[in-house]
Amino acid sequence: MKFFVDTADIDAIRELHALGMVDGVTTNPSLIMKSGRDIREVTKEICDLVEGPVSAETVAPDAEGMIAEGRELAKIADNITIKVPLTWDGLRACKVLSDEGRMVNVTLCFSANQALLAAKAGASFISPFIGRLDDINLDGMELIADIRQIYDNYDFRTEILAASIRTVNHVTESARIGADVITAPPAVIKALVSHPLTDKGLDAFMADWAKTGQKII
Repeated sequence: MKFFVDTADIDAIRELHALGMVDGVTTNPSLIMKSGRDIREVTKEICDLVEGPVSAETVAPDAEGMIAEGRELAKIADNITIKVPLTWDGLRACKVLSDEGRMVNVTLCFSANQALLAAKAGASFISPFIGRLDDINLDGMELIADIRQIYDNYDFRTEILAASIRTVNHVTESARIGADVITAPPAVIKALVSHPLTDKGLDAFMADWAKTGQKII
């Protein structure tokens, strides 16, 4: 499974990248706003740091605007993935941009039918939003499983990018079901290492080591 980091915080990306935990990055207007920086400047810096896909989102409501913005964003770096919403206009933009050989991430997916349409339109990535479905008492993981089955049935090359990841359990279940990628905030990725029994065991080892009075160096 590939790990994308859902942030525009350069320091957070750099920290995880140094550990080999960053296969790509996703951004959106909200994350750009939180960074307080110019979209081109911060996106270029991310692209220079990360070799994998970096999603940059269009904001135009119509297909023509999305296509124009996507082409402009693609000028930032070769690893830009143009992010468009799962609307008819977004699908139209996806088709044009993907036919031009550009990577496209179709976002805000909430149903298997939507994911099927995105794959037909040539999307490189489909981003089903797990956490937002959970928020309205629907099982986001069922959506991942449905998309996985449909894509496997027809050998679609579109990668399932599990998004709106809120918990470490979302990561576990996405990996178990077979999502190709997860994108999560840095805090969730870092939380994957934590387990109370690991902490308890380490404390016991260190206490016993201290009693030996020895040093390794």
